[in-house]
Amino acid sequence: MERWLKRILGKRVRRGALKISLGAKRSFTLGDGTGKPIAIAFDSPATLLWILTDPDLRLGEAYMDESFRVTEGSLADFLDLIESQNPVSPTLASHTIDAARYLSRRAAQFNPPRRARKNVHHHYDLDGRLYSLFLDADRQYSCAYFEDDGTTLDDAQIAKKRHLAAKLLMDRPGLRVLDIGSGWGGLGLYLSEIAGAKHVTGITLSDEQAAAARARVVERGLKGKIEFRLQDYRDVDESFDRIVSVGMFEHVGVNHYGTFFRKIADMLTEDGVALLHAIGRVGRPSATSAWIKKYIFPGGYIPSLSEVLPAIERSGLVVTDIEILRLHYAETLKAWRERFLARREEVAALYDERFCRMWEFYLAGSEMAFRHQGMMVFQIQLARRQQAVPLTRDYIGQAEERLRSAERRAKPMMRLAGE
Repeated sequence: MERWLKRILGKRVRRGALKISLGAKRSFTLGDGTGKPIAIAFDSPATLLWILTDPDLRLGEAYMDESFRVTEGSLADFLDLIESQNPVSPTLASHTIDAARYLSRRAAQFNPPRRARKNVHHHYDLDGRLYSLFLDADRQYSCAYFEDDGTTLDDAQIAKKRHLAAKLLMDRPGLRVLDIGSGWGGLGLYLSEIAGAKHVTGITLSDEQAAAARARVVERGLKGKIEFRLQDYRDVDESFDRIVSVGMFEHVGVNHYGTFFRKIADMLTEDGVALLHAIGRVGRPSATSAWIKKYIFPGGYIPSLSEVLPAIERSGLVVTDIEILRLHYAETLKAWRERFLARREEVAALYDERFCRMWEFYLAGSEMAFRHQGMMVFQIQLARRQQAVPLTRDYIGQAEERLRSAERRAKPMMRLAGE
């Protein structure tokens, strides 16, 4: 069996130096010997064979259960090596499994309001102290915007909010803004305090996030200017001059894209502008990672633009700008992973070691998906009328400069209430 495993894996790992141990002093090495040496260990040949029958699901499970371990280098080093290899043709078994998951994806992504609330609770209503251990001070849990190589995570998250506000054309007075998927409230606070919105409404399905965001409003003395609701986007019945959604669309589900964009079109004023910031894939439509779906984001899906744009067209909205952020999320996830590992003992005190291994696999695996497997972030600007947005993109940089000046005049970016 070992000889067969080496031959199969040798087709997958042609570069690098990877040592594989199978217990009882049995091991072999793959790659051309270049780069940083990495060593991994499995409890037995049977464990490795079990993983190879469905690696998308079982590699992460084996890492969680410690039947698969990284003994030299880090998990991120190993996943970087594996994901950066040249692709090989899928086996009949893996092709069959992938096809079955693709065909069943609509059922997995059927997210009516009650199920959507349950899915959000699974991930976002964890102990709030967990997120404070590895996110920036504002708890921005979405792709940051790195303006140069030396940008820190906190500065990159401020730059992300600035970039979004610039595209929302917030320099017009009296604007009412809706933030769909408002998280811990950081973007809503920025749009009010820095960008000058008249009123911001944030909606979320997370009890933990809503409570923290409301506390921040009270702490800042902004009652009457900002409100955060525990509400599904489908239940909002007001009109808004600006609508923004960051990191929420991944939870909508492909079945509901038409509903989502029709709702935005219904809520947006005639001269309004909307902005969608979400994870996407550069290739054709696929299915959610089986491991991610089971352990991290039930009901979640990362779409191709070919799935998103037709739904926008049918809604009657006009696409006025699209920007692709390629490696920004890889750098964001790298920063989160490093911060998470630096505070690992505190995470284990909140949960346990298995939880730590699960989240390390989630952060490292997601980072490598953005580096090597065609994941990206898109920002799509939308309007009801083409005339709602200037003719050229020069206004974005100009607006960012005005917002930088407003940031310097304002008080330091606030932390969560009580921190």
